[in-house]
Amino acid sequence: QVQLVESGGGLVQTGDSLILSCVASGRTFSSYTMGWFRQAPGKEREFVAVISKSGGDTYYGDSVKGRFTISRDNAKSTVWLQMNSLKPEDTAVYYCAASYDRSMGVIDYWGLGTQVTVSS
Repeated sequence: QVQLVESGGGLVQTGDSLILSCVASGRTFSSYTMGWFRQAPGKEREFVAVISKSGGDTYYGDSVKGRFTISRDNAKSTVWLQMNSLKPEDTAVYYCAASYDRSMGVIDYWGLGTQVTVSS
């Protein structure tokens, strides 16, 4: 069993930056591909970013490419999402996710989420 706890959300203004953290406890963190997803009110959950088990490969959703950066430290069992140039459309609950699957096709664990609100 793995527990994922997100933190770092909050209320910011357009153009600001924010760093989200996700700390994992339980089984070996390096066994999991890690990712971030988000869900805005009335919308489906959306893929944001994914990072490979070693941290050597990353991939981003088109809406955040060039603005967000995902990183991880396996020794600290932590994954981060650096969010720059935030826009009102980035407002959502952000969820951390863990998957044994390299492509993250099946999510094994979800965090409870952290709210990010970007005011215009």
